[in-house]
Amino acid sequence: MKRGTTASIVKYIRPRTFPTPFCAGCGHGILLGAILRAIDELELDFSQMLFVSGIGCAGWIPSPHYNTDTLHVTHGRPVAFATGAKLFNPQLNVVVIGGDGDIASIGGNHLIHAARRNVDITVICANNLIYGMTGGQVTPTTPRGAHTRTTPAGNPESPFDLARLVAAAGATYVARYSVWHVRPLIASIKKALQHTGFSFIEVLSTCPTQYGRRNENPTPVGMLRALKENCVTMERAKTMSLEELTGKTIIGEFVG
Repeated sequence: MKRGTTASIVKYIRPRTFPTPFCAGCGHGILLGAILRAIDELELDFSQMLFVSGIGCAGWIPSPHYNTDTLHVTHGRPVAFATGAKLFNPQLNVVVIGGDGDIASIGGNHLIHAARRNVDITVICANNLIYGMTGGQVTPTTPRGAHTRTTPAGNPESPFDLARLVAAAGATYVARYSVWHVRPLIASIKKALQHTGFSFIEVLSTCPTQYGRRNENPTPVGMLRALKENCVTMERAKTMSLEELTGKTIIGEFVG
């Protein structure tokens, strides 16, 4: 059986966990599969992995779906719990999966200090630019001018660039891709899982239910097409002017 296929990753899924709790068109389901495909292609020992997630839509990616040890912890604390688990058992391959609200807002301090200390864990941030599960509030990555439940007139604040923020804090592997760019994303996850030190991947994910419908892009197809059109690789970005890069998101490996 070819590794990385749908048939080969079924063994990593807990029985009776489908359909997923994700809304129609949510990109988190794509990320769920991409992580398992990376693990399968690397032939990692799933029993020696621990997945830690917090509160939010992305927290449901490993728990309850992944058929191994998972910790579903308090809001904003998955990086802290993961750090403790890794220190207690250095042989574990510890992976944090969470959303931009959970990891970059209330969990922001844990994120930057784990990066500063170069803790040997992998953090995968599913960034859908909004608090999806709790009603559609603004997050630290919501674009300026975007509409959310708590910024109905448009977000007045500049967002974090998470990849550059974590790189500046000291992470030794940093990348950003989207759920449209599945094969590069899987390749990046494989690198992160094999990296010794703090690795971080920001994954741009679609949220038609909360973000899309408030920002004139309510369909899954429309949001995926936007990722395709608005993401540019680092190589391409080097050939573009500042004006051409306005409204674009650079994807690729920032540190690695």
